[in-house]
Amino acid sequence: MKVILKDNVDSLGKVGETVKVSDGYARNFLIPKGLAVEASSKNVKSVEDDRRRILQKAEKDRLKAQSMADRLAGVTFVIRRRVGEQEKLFGSVNTRDIEQCAVEMELQLERKWIVLEEPIRELGTFPVKIKLPGGVTAEITVSVEAEPEA
Repeated sequence: MKVILKDNVDSLGKVGETVKVSDGYARNFLIPKGLAVEASSKNVKSVEDDRRRILQKAEKDRLKAQSMADRLAGVTFVIRRRVGEQEKLFGSVNTRDIEQCAVEMELQLERKWIVLEEPIRELGTFPVKIKLPGGVTAEITVSVEAEPEA
């Protein structure tokens, strides 16, 4: 099935492109989520009219994401956790913890943007990739420290 993308879709294409995908992927995922429309002659004309508006919106989103990436550059998130013997963490640091730290620092960072291969399970400093909308990526530093003993 041929579809016209209404939004950027990773590993598929950018806004306004016509791509061929399996029928099930189009009917069950792309179209219901509003990411694409079927490439019929009626929709082609409609999307051509909307294409300029969509591209302007995409550029505006990209600029907004770029400014967010500039604000995130060089930011270090300090997360304190209880540690046991041999400086092993009780639990781990995951995307939810990083998102909470961002909220405390008054940064608008959504959990789905945080790319963490696996939860952090030890003390130290770790680079974490942030994948912002519009194809913009940034990198932050997460420093996991021992919580002071009370």
